[in-house]
Amino acid sequence: MTTRWKVVRTDRELELTRVDARLRELGAEVTLLHDATPEDELLRQLADADLLLMCYARITRRAIEAAPRLRGIVKYGVGIDAIDIDAAREHGIAVVNVPQYAEETVAEGAFGLLLALFKRFKPIQRAMEVQGWAWPEPRWLGNDLAGKVLGIVGLGRIGRNMARMAAAFRMQVLAYDPGLTRADMPPGVTLCEGLDAMLAACDAVSIHAVLNPQTRHLIDASRLACMKPSAFLVNVSRGEIVDEAALLAALQQGRIAGAALDVYAQEPLARAGHALGALYAMDNVMLWPHLTFYTEEAMQRLEQETLERCVEALEGRPLTVKSHDPRLRAQTRGVRFEP
Repeated sequence: MTTRWKVVRTDRELELTRVDARLRELGAEVTLLHDATPEDELLRQLADADLLLMCYARITRRAIEAAPRLRGIVKYGVGIDAIDIDAAREHGIAVVNVPQYAEETVAEGAFGLLLALFKRFKPIQRAMEVQGWAWPEPRWLGNDLAGKVLGIVGLGRIGRNMARMAAAFRMQVLAYDPGLTRADMPPGVTLCEGLDAMLAACDAVSIHAVLNPQTRHLIDASRLACMKPSAFLVNVSRGEIVDEAALLAALQQGRIAGAALDVYAQEPLARAGHALGALYAMDNVMLWPHLTFYTEEAMQRLEQETLERCVEALEGRPLTVKSHDPRLRAQTRGVRFEP
């Protein structure tokens, strides 16, 4: 078959076998790049590429300017903070993501991590593995979720699903989201105008905000100091929303009760040579390898939507933008917006 297009897909460690196979069937040459591909190699591959698929790789202005034939950038995932969208817009390159494929899936993962913190799953499981049993001693004492206060930072699709699950466990749910009003709140959720005041009232805080200049290090040392010493922090959104050095210090000094993390400013996390390596030894910290999105059902949805956006790009049609992120909604060329 004659090759009609060149498609570059970064982050090949996240397998999209259906997407790769279908693009090849359509006549595309698919070049797969691994997670640690140097930028110079990425630029070389983009020089004659028609379409770029990316997940975690940083797509800089330099990369965009090296791709004169590029019709679009498809983020197979939600967060778009790794893409220089201003540069893409200047060069008429459409950028889209897949915002809805895992909105409930990630919320389930966040709630599972929250439950694990309250019930002390990690230290009890460690004791079972080493000792074979654990008797009801004070060190294993967990907490009920019912009656506790959960604060949600960012009440988008995932945050709303998290709120629904928490309410089903009879938690009181507070939310902080500057873009919303009280009229936007789902039943059972109370909007807080100030983040500091909300943090001080919560037994647990779950982060579901997008990463942008306003939210980078939103949870810093001063905000962590607002939290109760008995409170937990859950982050399944983006690592850089939290000042990780401040979080590590707060955990080491016992100023919060624990944390569950699925995302990190530097990924992958590692026991050695990583700023957060000390977290592995902490019984009050749950570490997850950025996999709360990774279920069979979510991946099927992700591949289907990714393929739809790819076909639009390769056939010269406008790419469908389903996200309401203002950075994507500011595009004026090569896109169509779904309400």
